Amino acid sequence: MSRGGVLLLDALRPWVEQDPGGVALRFEEMTLTWEQLSDRVLRNADAQRALGLRPGDRVAFVDKNHAACLETTLACSAAGTVNAVVNFRLAPAELVHVIKDSTARVLFVGHEFRETVDELLPELPDVERVVTVGGAHDEYEPLLAAAAAVDPAHSASVDDCFLQLYTSGTTGHPKGAMLTHRSLVAHGRAAARGFGFERDSVNMVAMPLFHVGGTSWALAGMMRGCTTIVVREVVPDRVLAQLAEDSVTHAFFVPAVFGFFLQTPGVADYDYSSLRCLGYGGSPMPTALLRSALDVFPVDFYQVYGMTEASGVFCILGPEEHRDDAHPERLVSAGRPVDGVELRVVDPVTGMEVPDGHVGEFHVRGEQVMAGYWRLPDATGSTIVDGWLRTGDAGRRDEDGYVYVEDRVKDMIITGGENVYPAEVERVLSEYPDVGEVAVIGVPDDTWGESVKAVVAPGQGAELDTEKLLAFAAGNLAGYKRPRSVDVVEALPRNATGKILKRSLREPYWKGRERAL
Repeated sequence: MSRGGVLLLDALRPWVEQDPGGVALRFEEMTLTWEQLSDRVLRNADAQRALGLRPGDRVAFVDKNHAACLETTLACSAAGTVNAVVNFRLAPAELVHVIKDSTARVLFVGHEFRETVDELLPELPDVERVVTVGGAHDEYEPLLAAAAAVDPAHSASVDDCFLQLYTSGTTGHPKGAMLTHRSLVAHGRAAARGFGFERDSVNMVAMPLFHVGGTSWALAGMMRGCTTIVVREVVPDRVLAQLAEDSVTHAFFVPAVFGFFLQTPGVADYDYSSLRCLGYGGSPMPTALLRSALDVFPVDFYQVYGMTEASGVFCILGPEEHRDDAHPERLVSAGRPVDGVELRVVDPVTGMEVPDGHVGEFHVRGEQVMAGYWRLPDATGSTIVDGWLRTGDAGRRDEDGYVYVEDRVKDMIITGGENVYPAEVERVLSEYPDVGEVAVIGVPDDTWGESVKAVVAPGQGAELDTEKLLAFAAGNLAGYKRPRSVDVVEALPRNATGKILKRSLREPYWKGRERAL
């Protein structure tokens, strides 16, 4: 029974009752009807109880995309347990940290990762059982077969957490964001409206399920009764072909994947006639790449701005703005808030709201906001203040309500009393022909407090002349925004999800000093 609102399985139940034989999910060679999916979810929940799990206990899932991960998330929502989906790309020490932090008692592991996990088990004292998923020694299917498809006895609350996704950890260790029935149902409903999911939609889930762009995107479509297509991993030509083979209507990818698509031979010759929505987000889409994608894919584009702590997307830039010749500036906007989300722009120093057009920190409020960080009350208290989620992102809102993301607040450089947002400088420097990738950081300066430094990796086959790059910056940036120095490196450091680790770049310069990295 639900107390005080809609539970996730309640939101899915109409499709089981009204269309039991309709296709709910496809994964590789497996096709599940709504009735079959419901049966497997209930068996998963019963199996968890048989393994001794009780409400509030964690399981963890380490694998590439697999239907079993979504089944486990749904089962946790029924059993009162929590699925901590782990980034399979993490290094062994990082895997240990996240699994150990989750306190998972049962560990579901893709067959490709079983050997690695077995080697780590001595460092994971909470783990009581490991279940191999897939492969020649699959243990997941026998586990379901031995269980019963019975309704759960657990009396859930809409504020129960059942999904725990970890932040990327660019500023420190990953933190477990606790997502609830309330937050994910609110997100699913807003996303379904924002992206135009309909009952006949076919939703491709290609983003990793450890990311909100994977699991939350999938749940949004499932709540609307869509058929869900789970892609184990993105192989560009295979995914492009699958769009037509499965009559996909909705899909979401990160900008880098669009880059891979555009490099695929014959990309313009694939059949995109079924597509209604191509979403992108997770990192900024370079304007040149976006314009090329708009030329190649004759479909509606949607830009996504969101974060794990908000259960997924909270701003959308729709298809009209993507092809609006009257307002080309909106192509670099993150769009406007989805239904049910309030957004304000706040001075990060004074805490006061700033007028439209002025840069500040974005705060959002609504039912989509997480319950908090797992076992981190101080971090939760500093992130959610009076119901407002502090995003850590800096930017502005225009008079028409469009949001423009400038940078991370923690990356802001204060030099001589002036605020410099590195993303603005990076956009300029990236236009220089020999620059492959660039990160701008603040380093100590005895006169100005901080000065601007660029860390640059040359483009393929290029030799970078730093003096010429500084001269280019001088011709395109205000004096206080210009880099005072340039470091040339082979490649920028990134975490397991591909985000640049500016903390690592700053650390050598601030060692022994007071700047919060």
